[in-house]
Formats: sequence, structure tokens, C-alpha cells
Amino acid sequence: MLQLPTLNLKDKVSSQEWQLRVDLAACYRLVAHFGWDDLIYTHLSARLPGTDEYLVNAFGLTFDEITASNLVKVNLAGDVLDDTPHTINPAGFTIHSAIHQVREDAHCVIHLHTSATIAVATQKNGLLPYSQYSMFSLSSLGYHAYEGLAVNDEERKRLQDDLGDNNHLLLVNHGGLTVGPTVGDAFMRMYDLQRACEIQLTIQSAGQPSTLVAQPILDNIYAQAKIVHTGSTGGQLAWPAMLRKAYRLNPNFMT
Repeated sequence: MLQLPTLNLKDKVSSQEWQLRVDLAACYRLVAHFGWDDLIYTHLSARLPGTDEYLVNAFGLTFDEITASNLVKVNLAGDVLDDTPHTINPAGFTIHSAIHQVREDAHCVIHLHTSATIAVATQKNGLLPYSQYSMFSLSSLGYHAYEGLAVNDEERKRLQDDLGDNNHLLLVNHGGLTVGPTVGDAFMRMYDLQRACEIQLTIQSAGQPSTLVAQPILDNIYAQAKIVHTGSTGGQLAWPAMLRKAYRLNPNFMT
């Protein structure tokens, strides 16, 4: 059995960076636990506060192999800044770097290829107000048309424009993306988006007449969601519980 290199950065980085590494590694483990991962593909990135440096997964590792120490530190160009045996997928970081470049508030970016987000993103009408989960995403949701593999620098500007100041993005034929001021906020936004898409597909598969939420109620929920759930409070409240869950699943993400 092939063994991964043993790394331990806990005493070699600042306490602030170490905590961010722990949070992001936990998020990778949770994504794997919920079945949202895609072999060694897709990415979660987090900005080191006060810098233009970012943490992202090592290319070739599955999400349940990610630890705080084997996360790779890069700049916006995708250059590896750590003394590490690992590399990153430059093409995979294209989307993340484009968003980090223009969204100072997007300290964490999560991009996944789940079946549910791809299916709903590709429907002509996109995400519909079928459930309460959809309200949290619809209040801050953009769409980005598919242009092929995200390796074209010209696509970056269109991606930035399509996200705008939203916190959720459905990439047609491709998947979903969320951003947040913390790892916890980005994770909770992805949780809501994923659940909303799953529920929509379940309702549609039943083949029965369905009820959409009325616009006045939508407008009211949008206002509530921006204050209560899609703001930092949602992530701050739920994230400690998610960290405990990740620890129960396997505490080695903290190494």
C-alpha cells in the first residue's frame, strides 16, 4: 500500500494559519463524508487573512486524505509557496483564483461536481423555489454558462461577472460553487444549495403537480435569510458542530 509523505506544520506556521488549515481540512473530510467529492477532483480553497496566499488541496489526494499539514499554500498564479512534496492542479485552481482575485470577502471558495447541482444547473429554469433550502440559495444566486474545461484565462472575467456579489453560483453542465467569509459559511451555503437541488430533483421525479413558494413569501424569506442564515451567523453557529463531527469521523485531519 502506498503511503503518503508524513508532514507536520503545526509548529512551523502561525496559530492563525494552523486554525485555517484545520478548518479547511475538516471541510474536505465533511465533503467526502456527505458524498459530494469527485475522486481527486474539485477544490476547496481558503485565503490566509491579510495576504494574497491561499490554501488548496494537493493534487492526487482524495478528500479523506486531506490533512491540515498537506494542504498546499499557493499564490493567485497557482505557484506553490510551501516546502512540500505536493503539487496542485493548476487548471482546477483557475476558478478559485478568479474569484479570490475580485472578492475580498470570499475567504473560502468551494466548488463541487455533485450530481444534484449539475442536474439543476443544467435545467432551463435552474433552481426553483420548491423548498425552504432553496430560499437561502435563491436570495444570492448566479449562473455561469459552460465553456468547456476551465483552463481559458478569458473565461475568468465572465466567471467573475456571473458570480458578481452573490454567494452561490450554479455552473451549467458543471456543478455548484459557494463562497463565504469563513470556511464554515462557505460550507453551510454549499449544504443549503446541495439540499435544495436534491429536493427539487426528488419533487420533479415524483411526477405530481407541485407548489412553488409565492413571490411575497419569497421576498420576505430573502430578507430574513440575508440577516439570519446566509450571513456569517449561519456558519458561525453550525461550524463548531461540523468540526466535532469531522473529529468523530477521523481526527487525523488535524495532523
